[in-house]
Amino acid sequence: MANFAALSERLEKSLGLTAAPVAVSFLTATPSNIEQPQKPVAAGCSFWELGSTKALATTADHHRFCSIGVHTHNLSGAPDSQADELGTTLAAMQGLDYVRPDEVATLPVMQNANECVVYQPLHEVVDTPPSVVLMFAHAGQGLIVSEALSRVDGEVPAAMGRPACAIIPQVLNSSRSAASLGCCGARAYLDVLSDDITLWALFGEKLEAYTDEIETLAKANVVLRQFHELRRADILSGATPSVAESLGRLS
Repeated sequence: MANFAALSERLEKSLGLTAAPVAVSFLTATPSNIEQPQKPVAAGCSFWELGSTKALATTADHHRFCSIGVHTHNLSGAPDSQADELGTTLAAMQGLDYVRPDEVATLPVMQNANECVVYQPLHEVVDTPPSVVLMFAHAGQGLIVSEALSRVDGEVPAAMGRPACAIIPQVLNSSRSAASLGCCGARAYLDVLSDDITLWALFGEKLEAYTDEIETLAKANVVLRQFHELRRADILSGATPSVAESLGRLS
């Protein structure tokens, strides 16, 4: 079993994250040893932010005000009103030409139904490997994450748009990590998802490999950034350094 506390520490240190990585686990039964929310949230993505500070075991009832999220996560035990709520939501979005019927048909949805979704800080995970790990990163951090995921997955990670919750089934169905540019809903419900932040979803089974590459590339980027900053300053001052000379100036 991986040491998830150590992996979380390495990710936070390498990227300078301001919010802890969040472990998301899909379970066929609700565990009795993890606290359940006292009330439902306005949108299921709210649990991403809440899960960065404490462990929560959620069911379809806790997600019931989020018809899109219940659908993409294929949560069993949804209220009877789910189908009507989803239809009304999609009709409103289609009326605005925000989504079209053919786009709805291609929306990623979890292949298997689950009763429970657990959200918790990655460093608290002990005995249940996460399905997905979520990270909130700004553009500079995202550069490193993108480079690392490409190296492990063998392709440039997908950058998804609305709805933000679709990133989780996208990653689990494809076994490849991805980025989400968010959606207007997620950015309204999540304080952590400010305009300068991108959401990254890492496929849980590859977490150690991703962390190794993120750590390596973060260190490389520090050196290369110094190289480029020194070279820029020299050339702006009128100097004509060779690459070897610029490399020689690195501390």
